[in-house]
Amino acid sequence: MTSKANHYVHHGQPDEPGVLAAFFTKFAQATAHWTGHPIAFLLAVAVGAIWIVTGPLFSYSDTWQLVINTGTTIVTFLMVFLIQNTQNRDIMAVQLKLSELVLAMKGAENKFASIEDLSDEELKELHDECRARADMTLNHLNRRHGKDSRKPRAAAQRAKPLRRRSRPAVGT
Repeated sequence: MTSKANHYVHHGQPDEPGVLAAFFTKFAQATAHWTGHPIAFLLAVAVGAIWIVTGPLFSYSDTWQLVINTGTTIVTFLMVFLIQNTQNRDIMAVQLKLSELVLAMKGAENKFASIEDLSDEELKELHDECRARADMTLNHLNRRHGKDSRKPRAAAQRAKPLRRRSRPAVGT
């Protein structure tokens, strides 16, 4: 299967974005960058302050309330899509970087390079497998160092009460 076809099967869209997709990507990135700036927050505070100050001018009417409710609803609705787009791009970039690291490491299991495409059940099975390997490794290290080789969860449960008792009381 070609990489284009493989990408289409896994992500449901062609590799090469059309004009609209390219525009949306640039728009979403610019909007996310701008709305994350302190000036955007101050502008939102200013809009809210102006709305509050104009309350007496409009006798706190239903229309006055409807203006802010409608405006914030529309902005929130549109921002959901922009935020989702930005998160999708960011997580894909992180996944690609991690995949590259996994593939570049000697001894690493290459199956981890594409785990984002697994089903929830397959992810749980892989998680359980990794948990078992981590427990086995910890037990092995504990035996080598002559420490308690019980399961880490049991050791963590015993340690929790000790940590609580060792903290100084508030106000002393």
